[in-house]
Formats: sequence, C-alpha cells, structure tokens
Amino acid sequence: MKTPNFYLLIIGTEILNQRRIDKHFDFVAKILAPYGHKIKGSFVIEDDPKLIVESIKFLASQENSIIFSFGGIGSTPDDYTRLCASMALSDGKLYTHEEARDIIIETRGKQLNPHSLKMAKLPKNAILLKEPYPHVPAFYLEDRFFFMAGFPHMSHPFVEWIVKNFFATKQEYFTKVLSAKCKESDFIDIMEQLPSTIELSSLPRYDEKSHEWSVTIHLKGVDQKEVNEAFERFISRLETEAIDYHLNDESNLE
Repeated sequence: MKTPNFYLLIIGTEILNQRRIDKHFDFVAKILAPYGHKIKGSFVIEDDPKLIVESIKFLASQENSIIFSFGGIGSTPDDYTRLCASMALSDGKLYTHEEARDIIIETRGKQLNPHSLKMAKLPKNAILLKEPYPHVPAFYLEDRFFFMAGFPHMSHPFVEWIVKNFFATKQEYFTKVLSAKCKESDFIDIMEQLPSTIELSSLPRYDEKSHEWSVTIHLKGVDQKEVNEAFERFISRLETEAIDYHLNDESNLE
C-alpha cells in the first residue's frame, strides 16, 4: 500500500449529546506521529445503522484508507457496528466466529450472559484482534478496517498494536515554518502555485492591542528539495517587500 490515510469513525450518541467526551482522537494522533503518519479525517456519528453503513462505505472508498472504528461492537440493542460493517464491506450477514465464542465463554465463566455470545457474531472473513487484549471481541477486515470497543481502556491497546504491526514503516517528512507580520492574503498567489504534494497550513492571527495582522506559514512534504524551493518563494516575497518575519511558529502566541 502507498502512504496510508487514517480515518477515525467514532460511533456513539453519548458523545454527541455530551454525556461522554471523546478520548480517541488525541490518543490515535499521538500514536501515529512517531511513524510519520497523521489522521486524515475523524467522524463522530450517532448510533444510526444507516449512517454507520454509509460512513463505513464512504471511508472505505477513499484512497489508501485505513479505518479505526470505535464503538458499537457490544451485545446491547444499540450495538449495530458488527452488522453494519458486514453490510458495508461484506455480504450483510453475521456468522458465529468460533474462536471469539470460545474466548467469551472462557473469560466470562459462570458470569456468562447468553446475550454476550452475540459479540461472537462477526462479518464473514473477520479476523480477531487478540493482542494485547484477547478477551475483547474486536476484529478487522482486509488488513485495513479495524473495529474496536468504544471504551478507551479496551480499544487503545489495540491501536498501539495495530500501528506497530501493520503500519510501522516510518514516512519521513520535511517541514518549513515562518511567521510574518502581514496578512495571509499577501501570499495567495504563491499558495495557489504550490504542488499538490506539499501540505500547506496558513494560520492568521490578529493582535487586538496593536491592531496588526500576522500569519504563520507551515509547509510539509516528502521531497526536501521541493519543500525548500516552495518555502523560498515565501521568503523572497517577504524580503522583496521588506516584511518582518521569523523562522519559527508564532501561531499559538498570545
């Protein structure tokens, strides 16, 4: 696979109505960063089967997409994700995964609730995520689409294991950053000419005390020469117009 594009699908009405706070985005971003990966998109949706199916289909259709799905794989009536994953990626049916069934029976013991066995019904060709939390019936499909529990203490160990075992090849990026005493609109013509292989971040800032604008320009790409050449266009503009600038990030300064 080419450079993977990571998407989070966070399923839970309780997050949207603020009964719980999402803890997945920050965690996954921090796990991906050391490998040069980043989150391409993050979606928080309610427990709506149709919406879940359409969301999975959409994310799966994106180029080189990797889905980390959180929530909805339990045994209660509002846990739709297992069936929705099958509807979006397989034949729309669920099958008893014998290994998952055995794990549930073994770990629950005498406290086994018959409804818990519903968690062993998985999409066709589902593979269990067994490390490092073997008693949680998380699973994946096609080595790309990973479905985990919504509880961070259950799902986050899986995320670390997945990234380490599937996506550990580090992508090296080259970055350049500057902060200048001007508006970002002063650079629009340069921005429009940047190649699509360079990631641009333009963060404007208005100082209410001095009533002056400033902007931080951040360029990122895999080709060092290309990044340097693009960055020099910004520097040349600043020096030609005698605009004060610094080679550092001042976007978060108060």
